[in-house]
Amino acid sequence: MTADIRNHYHKIRKILLVILVLNWLIALAKIIYGLTSRCSSMAADGFHSLSDGTSNLIGLLGIHFACQPVDKDHPYGHKKYETFFSLIISVMLFIVAFNLIREGWIRLFNPILPRVDISSFAVMLVTLMANIWIMRYEYKKGRELKSDILISDSMHTRTDIFISFSVIGSLVAIKSGLSIVDPLITMLISLFIGFTAFEIAKRGSDVLCDTAVFLDDRKITDIVLKTKGVRACHKIRSRGRIDDIHIDLHVQVNPNMHIDDAHQISYQIEKAIKSSISGITDVVVHMEPLEKNK
Repeated sequence: MTADIRNHYHKIRKILLVILVLNWLIALAKIIYGLTSRCSSMAADGFHSLSDGTSNLIGLLGIHFACQPVDKDHPYGHKKYETFFSLIISVMLFIVAFNLIREGWIRLFNPILPRVDISSFAVMLVTLMANIWIMRYEYKKGRELKSDILISDSMHTRTDIFISFSVIGSLVAIKSGLSIVDPLITMLISLFIGFTAFEIAKRGSDVLCDTAVFLDDRKITDIVLKTKGVRACHKIRSRGRIDDIHIDLHVQVNPNMHIDDAHQISYQIEKAIKSSISGITDVVVHMEPLEKNK
């Protein structure tokens, strides 16, 4: 494993550790106040925030495996472990969505009337602002570092934001005598969480199932055709993550070309593609003789 890769995963690990501590602080604030004020919705939101810490731990575990060096059993490296563990976060979100819609349905027929005062709103607003900052920070870093774990975890944190809005809305409704709004908002938010889980699962499954990476084949063809000795290029295929793209393509050359020259052309093509398009880590060139009639 190169120093750059170690540094890359060290940055991701550091971000996850910071967010883990913040998530636990937020969760404790909601749980303690929710239990003391008998506000079950706030306490439930706190326990959901506590699950965010679990997703951070899952992320750290995924990063541990992803940063392992290439070995005999994993000749292409371990980066897909990060994607695999992002699917675990997706499963956690599906479970959260199911539990919330079930809880909302139960509370629809068994309303709870907690004690609501200014402190209730203060706790929720402060933790809400903290969650918004965490989500934006983590998503930004995830895009910068092209990390599935950070992006997936930020989407998990985003569900906390909407759940917090749900709790605040519930507090307002309860204060206004409309307690039925609380479970209705909870069920609506659960649908949004389920959709977020689906988005994460879709992106992760695309990588693990070798779905083609969105690349401009025309650009790749232009790069290849600029290499001296290349007559044609076709059958371009791609797979992998946006930071670990694997390309293979067929190149046609003069049928009388010596194997040493063909090998040199293959090397030049690989170098040119990697230097021109970011994220490409492996290029396999299949050399073919140009047919006589072409």
